[in-house]
Amino acid sequence: MPPTPPEAAAVFGERLDLAEHYVALLGTTGITRGLIGPREGPRLWDRHILNCAALSPLIPRRDFTQAVIDVGSGAGLPGVVLAIARPDLHVHLVEPLARRTAWLSEAVHELGLDNVTIHTTRAESLWGTLTAPWVTARAVTGIVQLAEWTLPLLSVPGQVLALKGSRGPTELAEAERALHRLGVARCEAVRLGSPRAEDATTVLRLLVDRPVDAKRFRAQGSSSAGSARRRRDRAKSGGDGKVSDRGDRPTSR
Repeated sequence: MPPTPPEAAAVFGERLDLAEHYVALLGTTGITRGLIGPREGPRLWDRHILNCAALSPLIPRRDFTQAVIDVGSGAGLPGVVLAIARPDLHVHLVEPLARRTAWLSEAVHELGLDNVTIHTTRAESLWGTLTAPWVTARAVTGIVQLAEWTLPLLSVPGQVLALKGSRGPTELAEAERALHRLGVARCEAVRLGSPRAEDATTVLRLLVDRPVDAKRFRAQGSSSAGSARRRRDRAKSGGDGKVSDRGDRPTSR
């Protein structure tokens, strides 16, 4: 396993041992069971753990428990990282593939995380039953398609925090009009991260200040125009916007 970088202690504090345990799980059964690519082992801290932990400052600490919905959790990036770094959060991991949620369940149990709930389902199936002020995603799909899947999960006010690669700001600029039509009040690209991070962490932040109509999203998703847009979004989410942390994971929910 890669050595623990010095700045990890500042990120995880007294829960650093949990973060190290999680890295060990990712680097062993996470690889053998196909959740992490075999070449990712040496760079788990820099490329994945610290990259995901950079989201934490964007979620202010409150004197009550806040919910976070992590869509397309895969190996738990960023959801499990946030659950370790921020015990004040309750993180819902949403992942449709049962073999991945089976591994997540084992990992969460072994880590003793009592602030995590796992959902083996697609994001749309939770519309109307689960909401949170924060929705996170990493390497899932293009930002417009991601907005269609996740905006109905937001309470108001709420934010989608999407981890992207270096092309993130360009993707956001190209999608800004479409995002506003979907109900996004404000959007911005934020560059964050540890000095050791392999690449600077780019987060696309979508802010919603009024409820969205989930029925409108469902109708768009079923249309041929929606299908074409999803294909374009998947293409845009490739290249340096795609972080290979989930083995054979498709760029869908």
